Amino acid sequence: MNRRHLYLLGRILLSGIFIVSAIGKLLDWSGNVQTMADKGLPLVAYFLAVALVIELLGGLALLFGFRTRWTAGLLFLYLIPVTLIMHNFWSAQGSATQMQLVNFLKNLAIMGGLLTVAASSDESVILAREPIREVRDELPLPSRAATRAEREENILHH
Repeated sequence: MNRRHLYLLGRILLSGIFIVSAIGKLLDWSGNVQTMADKGLPLVAYFLAVALVIELLGGLALLFGFRTRWTAGLLFLYLIPVTLIMHNFWSAQGSATQMQLVNFLKNLAIMGGLLTVAASSDESVILAREPIREVRDELPLPSRAATRAEREENILHH
């Protein structure tokens, strides 16, 4: 596997948590409403709907490589309040403390992955195809006029 394939695989794996979480919100709407209400959130149905849309569209955008830098940045910002409000282990009691700590740390790891995607985003790596034109644009300009064979060799090995 080359770097581009690893990047694509990482993006696919990272998108999964958001897509599955959005589906879970949809399938257990009332349970999620109750969990959010227990945290003291106002306008629970509104915030749950917003969370579902952000997670589903953000996850799909990551999966398919649509505006990955912007998407990763949005999902990173979304996770800040989610992590602080929904996984506040410092307020939990008993065994819930450990569970919330693990979820808090999991979200921090996801946020790290999102920052990595935002920093190294390669918009040309999409699920359907990898356009050569965009790869060629990333290549450094040669110090001398390269032959056609040298240019093609650079494109294939970049």
